Amino acid sequence: MKTCLVVDDSRVVRRVARQIVEDLGFECIEAEDGKQALEQCLIKMPDCVLLDWNMPVMTGIEYLRELRKVEGGNSPMVVFCTTENDMSKIMEALAAGANEYIMKPFDSDIIRSKFEQVGVL
Repeated sequence: MKTCLVVDDSRVVRRVARQIVEDLGFECIEAEDGKQALEQCLIKMPDCVLLDWNMPVMTGIEYLRELRKVEGGNSPMVVFCTTENDMSKIMEALAAGANEYIMKPFDSDIIRSKFEQVGVL
């Protein structure tokens, strides 16, 4: 079974995202900040990451830059899921190694579509 790491400091967002990715057939792992997410990846690299930008401890963009440096860190498909809608932020995320970008609020159709686009579905 494919795994999806959901990284968001909001418990509600994680719960909604978990339901969606599990309905899509993924095993879901959660982290509430980038530091926890990176620690999870060092234990077992997920197939994909649904990633928030603004979080305490380590932001999503900081996490993504660190993820892409570690062994195997280029393999997960990373989809930012955030309220950051400025084009410069989107370009920064893509330059750092994000595969796709979703604006909050999201729903199952949006996540399914993006996961299909990046090839994890």
